[in-house]
Amino acid sequence: MRLAVLADLHGNLPALEAVLAHLDAQAVDEVVVAGDVVNGAPFSRACWERVLERGCAVLRGNHERYLLDFGTPRADLAWAGEAFGPLQLARAQFDDAALAKVAALPRHLYRPGLLLTHASYRSDYDTILTETPTEEVAAMFAGTLEPFIVRAHNHHWVRRGWDERTLVSIGSVGLPLDGRREAQYLIAEQQGAGWTFAPQFVPYDVEGLLAAMREDYLPAAGPVGRLFYRELETARWQLIPFFRTFGAAVDAGELTLERAVARYLAATA
Repeated sequence: MRLAVLADLHGNLPALEAVLAHLDAQAVDEVVVAGDVVNGAPFSRACWERVLERGCAVLRGNHERYLLDFGTPRADLAWAGEAFGPLQLARAQFDDAALAKVAALPRHLYRPGLLLTHASYRSDYDTILTETPTEEVAAMFAGTLEPFIVRAHNHHWVRRGWDERTLVSIGSVGLPLDGRREAQYLIAEQQGAGWTFAPQFVPYDVEGLLAAMREDYLPAAGPVGRLFYRELETARWQLIPFFRTFGAAVDAGELTLERAVARYLAATA
């Protein structure tokens, strides 16, 4: 069995199309999308329709959960505010029929000896880095037995093991954050009782995407949309450093979100 595993598309249709074209030469048996199809770049619904059209198996990520929770009692009240401008734009692209399909997505997928998930078995939001203690990783996958695990969520490649198990975190198709402005995905190939893993890096038209975002997306997405734009431009983390630096001041009313983002972007230009 030969799988292509894509994840973290985040509404970036040009990156997705580049990956799907690249896949035409890869002779894979199945394409799995391990969550976060939506929210980030402007084309959430188009990415959703494209992966369905391609016949991909799709898992639910945390951004699909945000999409489903938006406007419901499950959502944080702050989601109506300007900090969630990009999510509001993504949600507006989905009618009830499309949301019902999103709600039906599974969180995990199993292949022989292999578990595929978005973040971890227990949560769609767990972070796993090279320095994450082994006991924490084990707790995230308590109750699972598969010797190989493929996950996404952190937009960084990580391969590590514990107790004779192997875990691979894959890069992002639509929002890479490791400094490489390329769409990234994984080829996983079954060999006997094991699996091999080969990262793939695919160039796409980043500048064309950024130009399209400047036309309509940035005026509507608000301050956080500009942080997503900077992440796409640099392939580096921006949202998390911003909120670590300015989040408390914004929450306390000492700075508006608009002014805080402007200050952050100027300081990191």
